[in-house]
Amino acid sequence: MKLPWFRRIGIFFIPTTAVGWLIASCSVVFAIKTFINIDSKSHSVSDTLMNFVFNLLIICAVYSLIGFLASQTPKK
Repeated sequence: MKLPWFRRIGIFFIPTTAVGWLIASCSVVFAIKTFINIDSKSHSVSDTLMNFVFNLLIICAVYSLIGFLASQTPKK
């Protein structure tokens, strides 16, 4: 499979291929489903946000790791 799937702009990884867009959309859908699941079990807004932020950080870390490994290194 041809790399790079992502293009690095600063600290962000922008998808450039269909596989990159699939990974990005799956991570967004997973974050939304996680939020809905946490919100259905929590009793307050602060309870929802405290539990969701930790999960969102993990999702973003995995996305960044995939983006880092599958991105093109800038040529100097």
